[in-house]
Amino acid sequence: MDLFGLSSLLDEFFIAQNSMVINAALSEPHHNRGWQVIATTIICSFFAQSLKIITKFMGTGQLDLRILAKTGGMPSSHSCCTMGMAVSVGLIEGFNSTSFAIALCLALIVMYDAAGVRRTVGLQARILNQIVNELFSEHPRLSSGRIKEFLGHTPVEVFAGAALGSIIAYIFNAFAVRHF
Repeated sequence: MDLFGLSSLLDEFFIAQNSMVINAALSEPHHNRGWQVIATTIICSFFAQSLKIITKFMGTGQLDLRILAKTGGMPSSHSCCTMGMAVSVGLIEGFNSTSFAIALCLALIVMYDAAGVRRTVGLQARILNQIVNELFSEHPRLSSGRIKEFLGHTPVEVFAGAALGSIIAYIFNAFAVRHF
C-alpha cells in the first residue's frame, strides 16, 4: 500500500468515527436542552432582582422599581444567574463535563468580582466622595457630584445569590425534564 492509499484509508476511518460520535451526540437526551440553561439564567435574574424589590418594600414601605436596574444588594443577581447557569449545565451535561467546568469557572470569576473588585471600588468611591465634599464644601457645584458607591456585594450576598441560583436551577430543570 502506498502513502496515498494509507492516507485515504485513514481519512475514511476518521470520517466514519466522527460521524459515529456526532450521531451519538445528537441522540443524547441533553441535545435539545440548551434552552433550559437560558431559561434558568433569566428566571434567576428576575427572581433575584424581584427579591430586592420585595425586601426594600418590606423595609421602607416604598415600592422602588428602579432597583431592577441597580447593582448591589441582597441577593447578588450576578451570582444567582451564573451559579444557576452552571448548575443547570451540570444537571444536563453532567457535573464532570467540560461544559460544566467552564460554566463553574465563569460563575466563580463573576462571584469573585462581585465580592472583591466591585465591592472595593464601591468603598473607594465612598472615600473619594468624602474627600470631594471636604475639599470643595464651599463650591456647591463641585461638591454636589457624587461617584456611585453601591457597586459590589458582601460575601453573604454573593453566597445567598449562588445558593438561590443553585436551588432555582435544580427546581426548574426537574420541572423541565418532567414536562418537556
